[in-house]
Amino acid sequence: MNKRILFALFLIPIIAVLFLVQDPFAVAKPQTKLHFTKTFSSSSDPSGKPGQFALVLSPNKESIYAGTLTFTANSPIEIIVLHEIPSEDVKGQPIWSVDRKTVYAVTQIEPKNGGTFEFTGSAVAFRSASQFVVTATVDAWIRGKPVELVSQTYEIKSKEVTLTNQNIPVSIPMRAGFFEKQSLDYILTDSSNQTISEKVSLKQGWPVKFAPKLRWIPSSALDTAYVFTNGIKGDGIYGYQNEVFSSTPLQKQYSPLNSIALVSWKAGQKAQVLQSSDDVLKAEKDSRLKITKTNVTINTPQITWPGGKIPATNSTNLNDVQVLKIDNGTRKVTFVAHRSWGPDGRTTYVIIPDATPKGPADIMKIPVSGKLASLAKSTISDMYQFKNGLRGSGTLGFQPNVISNTPDQNYIPVCRVSIVEWKEENSAMPLETLSDIESKKSDGSIYVAPARPLSEDHIVNCPIVEPRPNKG
Repeated sequence: MNKRILFALFLIPIIAVLFLVQDPFAVAKPQTKLHFTKTFSSSSDPSGKPGQFALVLSPNKESIYAGTLTFTANSPIEIIVLHEIPSEDVKGQPIWSVDRKTVYAVTQIEPKNGGTFEFTGSAVAFRSASQFVVTATVDAWIRGKPVELVSQTYEIKSKEVTLTNQNIPVSIPMRAGFFEKQSLDYILTDSSNQTISEKVSLKQGWPVKFAPKLRWIPSSALDTAYVFTNGIKGDGIYGYQNEVFSSTPLQKQYSPLNSIALVSWKAGQKAQVLQSSDDVLKAEKDSRLKITKTNVTINTPQITWPGGKIPATNSTNLNDVQVLKIDNGTRKVTFVAHRSWGPDGRTTYVIIPDATPKGPADIMKIPVSGKLASLAKSTISDMYQFKNGLRGSGTLGFQPNVISNTPDQNYIPVCRVSIVEWKEENSAMPLETLSDIESKKSDGSIYVAPARPLSEDHIVNCPIVEPRPNKG
């Protein structure tokens, strides 16, 4: 195929086609949302430059894309964002063009195996020196002249939406702690204190989300984590000895949500490593140290603990798995990041390290945290799981979940689960936002009810994570 034909394919609007199910991003108009997940295989760069190329969002005259791209690839690939410019403005800057008449300035993002980034430009593509395969999820808006796009089609067979794998592995650094004079491993995913979020994120090279609403979690849902502010140097949050926890998943009072109690050795006292809450409290009683309670809450799901651990399952079906690998050598745990739609339809990835009640937690092979049941509906987020309808990668085997959570000032990493059921399964269509669910609930198309196995609210610890490639 010659360059002229390739150029025509990129720049001439594609005539809309008929779908068995309406494609929500088939026709884009000014300020119209684009949302899709697709796997791309590279081919030769149509500009004639050496290397492989995959176009994600094609150029359209006088139109601009703005949004977020999340991707995972089988090798490091470069992301390029194209910006249309007059040919007289080239002036030596990097450009991309097929016919040398329509010219695009190039913004290049360093090669990576995966990640999430925001962009604004006339087109978005991937590029590499060798062949590659990449799965990308786009949440974007297109602004400008009305254009017609066909970004992806749905193939319907027995009411199944054929999408690329929505769930991906994500490796998270494990941190060491103590319980009853024995070691445990945990991950720190969220903090109600921004300073702690920034400090630990920088230290461990993995983001700890700032979740200010965690500070309002009632004490009935919390355990205590003793965090040292001086004494023996170590890998603790403040650079001293590892944290001491008051429970593990073997105790009925276990909660992944911990209130921080700051521990400071008093002047003149010889510091030592304390490995149990009893030792900490005894040292306080002996006036050797001071314990200061705080209103800071951290989300610290335990991965291994004395006498147990979350089982790792090496499965190709990422819908039914929570943990794929626990690597004590690299000090990382590989969770499955479950793709959901956020309240406004943006792609969001969550992990589920623990839940309540026991039945669902056992099925998911994760610890039970009965204390989560004490959380009031007003203090946590909502997760909608689909019981029937379009087949997909959701928790119950149908379309992806929809959650009310978003990483902003209202973010809280705990979700109460509700079940969505289509009254007429043949009328099912993708529901991508909270307003979509409310609309179909109002017109009587769906039932929505709290999930209450064993007459208890089903609540999951659902921290939002940033998908990154699994390197081991």
